[in-house]
Amino acid sequence: MSEAKQENTAQNVDRKKTTGVRRNRRGGRGRRGGGGGRPTAWSLSQFHVEPEAGKIRFHDFDLPDELMHSIADQGFKFCSPIQAQSLPYTLRGNDVVGKAQTGTGKTAAFLVTIIYDLLKHPVDHKRYAGEARALIIAPTRELVMQIADDARVLNKYTGLNVHTLVGGMDYDKQRRHLDETLCDILVATPGRLIDFCGSKDVYLDQVEVLVIDEADRMLDMGFIPQVRRIVRQTPRKDDRQTLFFSATFTPEVLGLVDQWTHDATVVEIEPEHVATDSVTQKIYITQTRRKRELLVNILRSEEVESVIVFANRRDQCRRLQEYLGKVGFSVGLLSGEVAQNKRVRTLDDFKSGKIKVLVATDVAGRGIHIDGISHVINFTLPEEPEDYVHRIGRTGRAGKTGTSISFACEDDAFLLEPIEQLLGEKLVCEQPPVELSSEHHEREAG
Repeated sequence: MSEAKQENTAQNVDRKKTTGVRRNRRGGRGRRGGGGGRPTAWSLSQFHVEPEAGKIRFHDFDLPDELMHSIADQGFKFCSPIQAQSLPYTLRGNDVVGKAQTGTGKTAAFLVTIIYDLLKHPVDHKRYAGEARALIIAPTRELVMQIADDARVLNKYTGLNVHTLVGGMDYDKQRRHLDETLCDILVATPGRLIDFCGSKDVYLDQVEVLVIDEADRMLDMGFIPQVRRIVRQTPRKDDRQTLFFSATFTPEVLGLVDQWTHDATVVEIEPEHVATDSVTQKIYITQTRRKRELLVNILRSEEVESVIVFANRRDQCRRLQEYLGKVGFSVGLLSGEVAQNKRVRTLDDFKSGKIKVLVATDVAGRGIHIDGISHVINFTLPEEPEDYVHRIGRTGRAGKTGTSISFACEDDAFLLEPIEQLLGEKLVCEQPPVELSSEHHEREAG
């Protein structure tokens, strides 16, 4: 039996007697700690970045070599605005509340903080399976998996263990993983985490860093009562570091900030452009009954290499995926009704190019960060303007350009005005090019 398993058995007998002294987050740095990194032959001298005016380098922080090695592997030289503004506070142990959209680099900001924190304060007594040192809560399974993937990349040389807990995947398998290796960083959706806490497979009373990501989305999805239960199981807010991120600061969000953070520094990052300059936006006026044939003709265009098709409801996505499969496309489905293990396989097939078309809802699409997506198609316009920005942000990434095509019909054209207000610009509506009409394709076939 592994040491972690043995300790897990012992903790179920009398765990509290041997957990050690809880450190005071605000009063000192005496801490339990974590697992120590693996030795490498790499040195910081191999990663040279010349200073540039107005830019903050990762070199400008006293980050451990194991972490800098991973940062070098990723080619990260300069901090994004949210990283540059938050890291000076978070690396000192301060709470931070960040207002930032997806794609601004906030994930790396809180992961760098967590890894720095755990490496700088190694464990000095026995630990137990299921005791998380850092906890990241995110609203969707896809986002949890993406954060965990990023965490594993940054932890390549540290020896820190990353665990995920999400619904829709094998419960016993997730529990076995927790038993087999100690838990340094735990990334979880609220519901599944509560299940594991209730079964005494996870303990949160030793959490040193708590991250609450996309708080506004968790409010929208009704997860806040669950998150409250989770936060109550962590140390008091002045005995832990809390990093809180939200794309919007509504009164409800600010109320949560007051409850869960201690003397937090607020960092607000407004995107330079709400809609990225690397994405060409097109709005095609069409009839509801003509949407499918227009979509098929677009997908058959030579310039369409890899595409995400967004619709607002699960049933719309399911019917669309079935239809596209029948007319000959390699197509996958991402929605809340699809089992998580199947969603993971679908994303892997999409990344590898085995699947050309991905049909997704907004909730499922939030955590998709894949370079090389050539097109995003809004089969239905989103009811929330912010979701339009998130959708088109799936393309035009990593220095490449992309195209967003939205269908505006008699049922949803009224949704354009709120989107334009958010973007601060007028969206030009046009008739689809003649080469995308069914009549044109019928003539070519004849």
